[in-house]
Amino acid sequence: MSASGGPSLARRLVQLYGGLVLYGVSAGLQLRAGLGLAPWDVLNQGVAGRTGLSIGTVSILIGVLVLLLWIPLRQRPGLGTVSNVLVIGLALDATLALVPALPGSLWARIPLLALAIVLGAAATGLYITPRFGPGPRDGLMTGLHRRTGRSVRLVRTCIEVVVLATGFALGGSVGAGTVLYAVGIGPLSQYFLRVFALPEHPERHRPRGPEGPRDPRDTAGPVAPSTVTAREVPDLV
Repeated sequence: MSASGGPSLARRLVQLYGGLVLYGVSAGLQLRAGLGLAPWDVLNQGVAGRTGLSIGTVSILIGVLVLLLWIPLRQRPGLGTVSNVLVIGLALDATLALVPALPGSLWARIPLLALAIVLGAAATGLYITPRFGPGPRDGLMTGLHRRTGRSVRLVRTCIEVVVLATGFALGGSVGAGTVLYAVGIGPLSQYFLRVFALPEHPERHRPRGPEGPRDPRDTAGPVAPSTVTAREVPDLV
């Protein structure tokens, strides 16, 4: 903790990059489990299969394209946003290079799938709580929410349905793991957001002029962990 009472920059950076690496590892393990992927990874895998690029490279390229959509939405990227695009894709490819494909037995695949989902939720808690800015897909969701006035839940659902359907049409893997991820990632991420929550800087609790404190939704980063509901926790990437 820094002398001013808030978390030190070093601690925040460790959590940010540790979380992003762990998220890439979890995505790689879920792919190796072979039981279905998260919606955005279904798209990544489908594009990778059609282009011959690695899935990590595709993840980076799609992240860059999503960032371009921030321009008309007037979203502001942060260090965490740019790092999200690069680090997760690199960690994903590294994991696939190090972890061999599993045999067909479900006794090996099911525990690996469960581990991947839990690691992904822990990674979400790690990289969101330092407040270095949302991931590119998170920012797209919140940007559309602000522009359209529709609920975060509805916007997120519409985005992921389109992404999932497109990825499936391109040959991405959809299965029981996709459903389990959709059901489990929200509650698990909410739990880990509390576990890895960092103490607020004292300055953030002081009123700002006659209007009082700013609405947390006006910041470039995600809302404070204590205000994020389980259904509003983004996928991560």
